[in-house]
Formats: sequence, C-alpha cells, structure tokens
Amino acid sequence: MNQVHPYMANSAAGSRAAMMSALGIDDVESLFDQIPADHRAGVTTDVPGIVSEAALRRELDRRLRGTVSTQTHLSFLGGGYWNHYVPSLCDEVAARPEIATSVWGTPSSDHGRNQIWFEFSSQLGALLDTEFVGLPVYSWGCATGHALRMAARLTDRDVVLVPDTVDPERRRVIDTYCGSPDLPGSITVREIPVDPATGTLDLEALRGLVDDRVAAVYVETPNAWGVVEHEVQAAVELAHSVGAEAVVSVDPTSLGVLRPPGSFGADIVVGSIQPLGIPLNAGGGVGGFIATRDDERYARQFPTLQVSAAPTTRPGELAFGMTLFEQSSYGSRELAKDWTGNSVYLWAVRAAVYMTLLGPQGFADLGTTLVRNVRAAAALIAEVPGVTVRHADRAFKELVVDFTATSLTVAEIDAALLARGILGGHDLTGSHAALDGCALYCITEIHTEDDVRELVDALKEICA
Repeated sequence: MNQVHPYMANSAAGSRAAMMSALGIDDVESLFDQIPADHRAGVTTDVPGIVSEAALRRELDRRLRGTVSTQTHLSFLGGGYWNHYVPSLCDEVAARPEIATSVWGTPSSDHGRNQIWFEFSSQLGALLDTEFVGLPVYSWGCATGHALRMAARLTDRDVVLVPDTVDPERRRVIDTYCGSPDLPGSITVREIPVDPATGTLDLEALRGLVDDRVAAVYVETPNAWGVVEHEVQAAVELAHSVGAEAVVSVDPTSLGVLRPPGSFGADIVVGSIQPLGIPLNAGGGVGGFIATRDDERYARQFPTLQVSAAPTTRPGELAFGMTLFEQSSYGSRELAKDWTGNSVYLWAVRAAVYMTLLGPQGFADLGTTLVRNVRAAAALIAEVPGVTVRHADRAFKELVVDFTATSLTVAEIDAALLARGILGGHDLTGSHAALDGCALYCITEIHTEDDVRELVDALKEICA
C-alpha cells in the first residue's frame, strides 16, 4: 500500500503523476534503464511505509543491529583509528547548542568557543612540549602533508624523507600533498628503510640519504607497526646536520610515558587527535594536529587557524581571537600558505574536554595501562602454536602478529574470527616486504584479559 509522507511531496500520487507527465514517462523504473543490469540488485527492497519518526527509528534500529561494528563485536582493529574509551562528558559538552551549531556565531558565543579552542591548543602544547598549536585539520595524513610542505617552504628545498613503514593510506595522502612531479612546486618523497629485525629506522641508511636537497626528515614514534623509535633523537639530529626540518609524528596517548617531541628537538610535530575523545566514525575526518615552537619563522607557515589570548583595555581581562587569519585559506583563499580543506573544529572541543578530564596524572596512568595491556596481550598471543609476535619489547598499543607458520593466510584467519564475533587485526600482507602473513593487532585500555583470552582461544581453534 502506497503511503503519503508529509515531508516528501513526490510520495503523493498526484505529484508523482505530474512529474512523470513532465518527463514524458509512464513508469518511474524507466529512469533507471541507464544503469547496467549487472550493477542492479535485481530484487525489490522491502521498505515498509514509514508514517512517523518513531517508526523510522525502530526500523533503522532493527536493520542496524544486524551489522558488524566495533560495538557489536570484540575488536582488535587499529592502524590509525583506535577504539579508546570516550567519556560521556565529551558527548555532553560537544552536543551543547552553543557548540554544535555553526562554527561562526555571535560575538558572545564565539568568545566561549574561542576559549575552548585556546584551551585545546594550550593543553596539547603542554603534552607535546611545544608552544604554537593550530586548530586541527581533517586527518593525521593531512597534518603530515601540510607539515612537509611547511618544511619545503622554510628550507626552499624539494625532497622529503619518510619511513617505508608509513601506513599505505597515510602515505597516499602524503603523496597527494607533495604533488605530481609534472606540476610546479612538487616535492619528491624518498623512503627511509626500516630494519625488520628491530622494527625501527635504519639510521645508517638515513645517514646516507640526508643531503642539502632534503627539506624534512619525517619520523613516527610509535610507528605504523606500533614500535617506539628508541633512537628518534638521533634521526632528528641527522636532519639538523644538513639544515633540514625534523617532522615528528606522535600518538598523544603515549606522552604520559614517553618523552614529548619538543624535548628532543622536533621542529614540527604532527599526529592524530582521534585518541583524545573522538569516536570512531566512517567517512569523516577524525582530526590531525600541527604544532611547533613559538617562533615566527614557523608561525608564518601555518595553513591552519590559531586562537590567541590578549589583554583588553580593562585591566585583568583577556579576550580571544584569531591569529594570522590572513595567511589561511579562510582569509586569502588560493593565495594562502596552503589550502586548509575540511575542518574538524568540533573535535577540538571533544579533545579539550578529554585532556581536561585526564590531566597530567591521567595521561601517565593511561600510557602505563596501554603499555601493560599490549605487552600482556603479546605474551598470551605468542602461546598460540605457529604464531609469533614481533617487537613486543618496544610495542605501544599495537602489535605485529606473524601467522606465516600456520599455513593460513591472514584473510582466512580474519574470516574465521569474524564468524566467532571477533574483528581480527589489519591484514598487512602486501603493505611491506617484511609483512606478508602478518596482521596488526590493537590493544587499548578498553581490552580486558578475558577479551584477549577469548581471542587467543579462537586463534588456537582456527590455527590447530
């Protein structure tokens, strides 16, 4: 039975007939003839008439309960998007109407929003041991791409060095930012080998790659294999030895237990803010940050917005406002330092709330928990016959698990885990010469020992 929806004019029979008459057709299906037959489902979807919002919600809930997600399944997925606990207060504050409505509001609402953004930059700067932090860009990859272009402008050079372990998705974003060799202003990306035995940068190889054409040396710690670079300062010093910028990527959740990058000479610091109270979501940016020391040389190259505080004419009063607005694409469009693109400023609010809730001791506790959990998990997973765990002594939050001795592919193992209600690790086969038959497993503060034992028991059944 056809039902008329009050908000869909074309659901009324008269409206539908009028539109078909204007188009000169007798059947709506004829509009879809241009779609190849093998692209169409060939079945009629049974969609009941939705007569109310409540009925629509019930129908969506019924359908979505049958999907697979990190909420319905025990998940060990990571690789740049990690399943951390998100405090309820992050949802509460970010959903407030004065925050969740348009980015640019009234002067009074902007004052409060600017203060939150200022606190975000201040708190993240304290974590990183840097002073100048821009508002977040779309993603970790975007932040890295911007930082490498900043370095090229600062040095007037056209080569950047990046580890050959960089996640393939992030590497594609970096390559896009660096541009095609056929275009003016392009940057050449060269790879730094990583020693498969240690999972860390090959410093001797890096020493042979740095020269006076290199604009930046990019280092990740923990890297894409979850391994902490124990000699990251040596890489920074090699960059500085040839006048290049040291661009260091970090996971903010590691900074309660690891040295902040500003303390060992990093020039530009980047990373993801997703671990800071940002929920996993499909198809949307989860935020990347860019930070430097408080030096005008760097500040003048930021493509992002910055919020600063300054005294007013009233003694003791502070006001918040945008800094260097004119060099962003908001202020100068195509003449800006770089194109900022999509923005995720609402996520800065969540991150500010998250960092406020944790505080210095909370970050220390979180970092300690993450290290303890991942290393305890490594020991349990290594009990599975034919399975080995690489670099467990240097792991932070993620592990490379090697299944090559099981005679099963990672895809086969992941499919068998899924049938048992478990989302296994990312299949790393093909991503690096040393990783065929390996998977990246993520263990965070939300995973219990029972969760890991459930995984281990399933792996023992599958690999037997």
